[in-house]
Amino acid sequence: MNLEDRGREYREYIEGYLKDFYSEWHGEPQKVLFDAMEYSLMAGGKRLRPILAFEFCRMCGGDWKNAAPFAAAIEMIHTYSLIHDDLPAMDNDDFRRGRPTNHKVYGEAMAILAGDALLTDAFLVASQAKLSAPWNMGEAISLLAECAGSLGMVGGQVLDILSEERELTEQEVLDIQKRKTGCLISAACALGAMAGGATQEQFDAACQFAAGLGLAFQIRDDMLDVIGTQEEMGKGVGTDAAKNTFVRLYGLEKCEELVQKYTDYALDALNAFGDIAYMRKLALSLTERRV
Repeated sequence: MNLEDRGREYREYIEGYLKDFYSEWHGEPQKVLFDAMEYSLMAGGKRLRPILAFEFCRMCGGDWKNAAPFAAAIEMIHTYSLIHDDLPAMDNDDFRRGRPTNHKVYGEAMAILAGDALLTDAFLVASQAKLSAPWNMGEAISLLAECAGSLGMVGGQVLDILSEERELTEQEVLDIQKRKTGCLISAACALGAMAGGATQEQFDAACQFAAGLGLAFQIRDDMLDVIGTQEEMGKGVGTDAAKNTFVRLYGLEKCEELVQKYTDYALDALNAFGDIAYMRKLALSLTERRV
């Protein structure tokens, strides 16, 4: 299988898995809730986090499909965060992935509830994963909750909101982004490694990879808000101009250097694994992406 086909197979599998997970509930009386959830959950996108989970599971010697419950859970948490981010009380965005944002279609109340349901259901689907020694479900659920909650993604969003009225230091920007964006990438890599029966060395390497990739990904995202177009991005651009982004802190040229630095840091971690061609290509693509 060539590298492009592998990525396509991962994306198609997780989209089918997510669709199947909710299909049995379409007859429930709260159908509008499921419509709102699936409107955002099935809107496409890179599916980067599920792909990371699948590939780390495979690189650790497991059947990559064993990571599907974790991959689905992380994508559900990521989707809920986007729904809530787009709300008027947060970023107040009208478009996401080329379509009206969830609250523009279903109203603010239903968008909030769709996000709430996706977050809660994520732990339901994650609990269906099968793990073998040395890993157990308690460790996996704890890791997922920490990465998603007050110590992780939500904590990063809070720091981001609190920073809006002042300029931040380099460390403060890093503190926000390693939580807001980096934590779910870390969860994907770590839980994928667990599902694949990783050794401790491989688990630690997966976490190192995630730390570097998370920063490279966020810096590139900040750059694209400046140099991208709405047609390319599928959402409004220039919306972060007044925020404490890496571009505001360093400028575009320095940001390009940092993307390379953190990508190299991530790639160094892959020495703990065997067949790394796909993961290496995926990481390097982040230094050049336009969407």
